[in-house]
Amino acid sequence: MEVRKAVFPVAGWGTRFLPATKAMPKEMFPIIDKPVIQFIVEECLDAGIENMVFVTGRHKRPIEHHFDINTDLEKHLENCGKTELLKNIMEISRLVNPIYIRQKEQLGLGHAVLVAEPVVGYEPFVVCLGDVIIRNEQNVISRMIEVYQRFGKSVIAVFEVEQKEVSKYGVIDGRHIEKDIYIIDDLIEKPKPEEAPSRLAIVGRYLFTPRIFDKLKVTPPGKGGEVQLTDAIKLLLEDEAVYAIKIDARVYDTGTPIGYLQTLIEFALQREDTRDGMMRFLRGLKIELSEV
Repeated sequence: MEVRKAVFPVAGWGTRFLPATKAMPKEMFPIIDKPVIQFIVEECLDAGIENMVFVTGRHKRPIEHHFDINTDLEKHLENCGKTELLKNIMEISRLVNPIYIRQKEQLGLGHAVLVAEPVVGYEPFVVCLGDVIIRNEQNVISRMIEVYQRFGKSVIAVFEVEQKEVSKYGVIDGRHIEKDIYIIDDLIEKPKPEEAPSRLAIVGRYLFTPRIFDKLKVTPPGKGGEVQLTDAIKLLLEDEAVYAIKIDARVYDTGTPIGYLQTLIEFALQREDTRDGMMRFLRGLKIELSEV
């Protein structure tokens, strides 16, 4: 069955960025001149997925506005002769088919995915976390779809982290079956470094069969009364195989202040129009820090 929809659970409060996130979703924070969420939506578009299901909250209207058509802005850019900007603005609003559904109570990532069931229906779908940008020569979602088409089962993207970093992630215990592909035996959420079964951490990209909805419905709330997606995947493992694909990519976690700042700096150093200015700033900063 074709994978036609991607779900974005973006209803969270973003408390680590308060007070900034009181009015602006963290997914809309700019990486220079493009919001975080647009990078992820473009990843889905490049993989051939146009139906984007945003699971939002009452404070996430800027996401809706961003992917809407703004005729006044387009007319202004046209009148000013800013054709390249006009092209960029028109492309993202016209290529995406956005679908918005409310998560009325914030009861965890698993609950957010379950909220999307009436829109997704009984078909496979992708889940993308809205604060993780992945840069890779090969589109990660396209690769996940290839693995799904081979095996017909759920697929989770993982990447290798340092042992001391495993406590920040969900980590898989799996059997290597061929190049970059594993069958998952178990998942452990944020294990202690000495208890982690591997260094393969979940990277914020999932491809699920619709069976995950059945498991989410019977997953008991965990810490904080939230339904954990990892717990539902563990239930899914009892009935069918779940695969993992190891990606060799640069992963940017913009969901924390330090991760966001690191992403900004690295992207600025990669762009021709910002690289030289950023390098001059960093060289000057190095001198100032050496005097502290």
